[in-house]
Amino acid sequence: MTAPRRSKGAGLTLALRYALRDLIGDPRGFGLFIACIVIGVAAISGVSGLSRSIAQGLAREGRTILGGDVSFTLTHRQLAPDERAFLETRGRVGEVALMRAMARRDDGEAALVEIKAVDPAAYPSFGALELEPAQPLADALRTKDGAFGLAADPLLIARLDAKIGDSLTIGAARFELRAALRSEPDKLSGGIGFGPRVLMGAEAFRATGLAQPGTIVRYVARMTLPGVASDEDVSRFAKEAEAAFPRAGWEIRKRDGVSPQFSRNLERFSQLLTLVALTALVAGGAGVANAVNGLVERKRQAYAILKALGAPASRVFTIALMQVLLVASLAILLGLVLGACLPLAGAKALRELADLPVAATLDASGLAMGALYGLLVTLVFAVGPLGRAHDVPVAALLRDEIDAAPRPLRPRYRIASALAMLALAATVLLSSADLKLTATYGAAAVMAALLLRGVAALVVRAARALPHARDARLRFAQANIRRPKGLAPALIASIGLTQTLLVSLALVEGAIHKELSRDDTLKIPRFYFIDAPREEAQAFQAFLEQRAPGARIEHVPMMRGRIVAVKGARAASLRVGDDAAWALRGDRGVTFSAGPPANSDIVEGEWWSADHTGAPLVSLEAGVAKGLGLSLGDEITVNVLGREITARVANLRRVQWLSYGINFVLVFTPNAFKDAPYSELFTIAYDGPDADARDAKITREAAKRFPMIAAIRVKDALEAADKIASQLALAARAASGVAIATAMLALASAVAATQTARLHDAVVLKVLGATRPWLASAYAMEFAMLGVVASLFATIAGSGAAYAIVEGFMKLDFVFQPGAVAGTTLGALAITIALGLLGTWRALAEKPGPRLREL
Repeated sequence: MTAPRRSKGAGLTLALRYALRDLIGDPRGFGLFIACIVIGVAAISGVSGLSRSIAQGLAREGRTILGGDVSFTLTHRQLAPDERAFLETRGRVGEVALMRAMARRDDGEAALVEIKAVDPAAYPSFGALELEPAQPLADALRTKDGAFGLAADPLLIARLDAKIGDSLTIGAARFELRAALRSEPDKLSGGIGFGPRVLMGAEAFRATGLAQPGTIVRYVARMTLPGVASDEDVSRFAKEAEAAFPRAGWEIRKRDGVSPQFSRNLERFSQLLTLVALTALVAGGAGVANAVNGLVERKRQAYAILKALGAPASRVFTIALMQVLLVASLAILLGLVLGACLPLAGAKALRELADLPVAATLDASGLAMGALYGLLVTLVFAVGPLGRAHDVPVAALLRDEIDAAPRPLRPRYRIASALAMLALAATVLLSSADLKLTATYGAAAVMAALLLRGVAALVVRAARALPHARDARLRFAQANIRRPKGLAPALIASIGLTQTLLVSLALVEGAIHKELSRDDTLKIPRFYFIDAPREEAQAFQAFLEQRAPGARIEHVPMMRGRIVAVKGARAASLRVGDDAAWALRGDRGVTFSAGPPANSDIVEGEWWSADHTGAPLVSLEAGVAKGLGLSLGDEITVNVLGREITARVANLRRVQWLSYGINFVLVFTPNAFKDAPYSELFTIAYDGPDADARDAKITREAAKRFPMIAAIRVKDALEAADKIASQLALAARAASGVAIATAMLALASAVAATQTARLHDAVVLKVLGATRPWLASAYAMEFAMLGVVASLFATIAGSGAAYAIVEGFMKLDFVFQPGAVAGTTLGALAITIALGLLGTWRALAEKPGPRLREL
């Protein structure tokens, strides 16, 4: 009489019950597995949630930040009467003027400021302005006793050692400092300035006399549509305005894109963190595979008992898979909790530190994506090792097969693993905001994995081909490397990934700091002087020559222009890469010259004659020209002072931007701007022990004698750049630390996965007389040999990655730095040996007696 057959559902229920009971009774070996999944899932879901919180906050507060529904920015000129009439018939219009100038005390001490001239009765249109002491803006800015009111950033008050009630002079106007500017609702839309902000009335701005023809003033008209305008209404109006005035040359922003630069940085930041999170998942996947391999080895006898009791091999696989999925579910849940908390904690920090309107919310789609990533990574890296549980023989109950050659994985498990890999790749690509970037990352990750596998195979083959070493410890280490289930593949992959990240980061940081700490300080300008009236150019040059004898002084005409068409196609319709797209965003510096400018080299074409009188010609920066698809003879149209000028490309230049000298993307023939108003841009370079003292003196005297000219100290800009670079490096370290941490976990799991074999080796060798120091030194040799190979790979791969980043993305000069690479690889090698010995400590401490009774 045969026993009744169980249904498939009953079989799964039994398998689940057994898996759960066995897991509760013996949960060992899953710590590293859980850690790898938790970090990856938390990174994916947390990054998505934080990016969404920032984007939602900007969208919700977009009208307040922009100061309206749509803004129109013009340089050098205000709205024309017909433009103003068009806007006023469609809603409420508010205007502000933005400009750089010098604010000076009565004793001559001066500082650069960013002027914002507003209508005190109407500003701000949305949000709240915070002044200290608290008062209406109209009261703070009104005229009293012949002095205009001024509200200033606390940084300016501290820089000038001023206090409320003090007098300041800006341009030709006298001001009384009435309030400290604690918060302005539209601060983010104005971008980052070189100096602290000051608020003044429109009448006061006119009284300064700063807004002369040719000076760089940005006029921003902010449009508020009537009623509750939808995003569709806003977009429709923006298109109508662009169609009505196609040659206005204004920059149009909508409330959902208040700060294009910030939006781009946010997108790149999110992409960077997403790639790091993906790296963490992939690196953690190695930890998952190692942990599952260790599980299969540790459960060999349990699987053999199930088979001896009649369980089919597929049931054994199902039980093992359910155990892994149960643990993975717990890890994913923990990762989702951490990922959900990240936007809440990050939102508070961003609001306090960066004054960003972050709306901390739970991102359900991001959490779901994180869970899906965690599940797919678990399946990709666990199905293969678990498939080997299918072939655990019943004979495992009678004898160990520590070094038995592994059987080929059955086709069903190969297919299942491949399908999981395809599902993971499809999920990554479909959820990516930048398909090209993600595809490039995926290709690089696959290539790195293949290269590391190839390196590991070569190491194992070399260990087998090399003659036996005389030293018994070295012979033992060599045998461990070439054994069938040796540690070499997993260890090389983990160390190689970790050190590649460290080496590339060290070289990128070194390139940044090398550029920021240049030795040719005499060639770097000490100051930029902007908005020098052309009629005062000779007098100002004489002033500089007198105050700094022997200094290198340069000056060129300067205007602001906007590229509006390329080869007849309007700029708004062009789709170009990031290497050239920046040239189409907003206004660019424009100049004209009879001769080739300094700090650049002509790479194609020829310079025009000094007396050129024909159609306008233009010299274009070579990288921008390539990105825009321009070559010699093509036409480009630029809007300057409301006038569109079309010029033919005469030559291409490679500009040395890092000289910090005067450089322009666009240089025109002098006849292109005949009789056009412009100002002069000056630079001055000098050095010496008294350079800083001379800086202060020149700043004070220039502000007093030439109040129309604004001085930008290059040293301050470089210090700001160095600060930004340091912050970026710190952010890169923190982000890469996630991937490095998971790579370290993968290394630890690789060591743990071979623990059974190491225990048996330790027992046999101790019986033969080996001591703990002998075993420790033998294992150290093994880890050192593998670590050296991985370090060589990391040096080559990390240097290549750093070269691509530095030369391709940052446009800096790559210099290989042996000291940084040696310090990084040697440090990582020491950590590898220490971590490896720590992981094998149990084997070193194992007593022979109990283990011999099990053999």
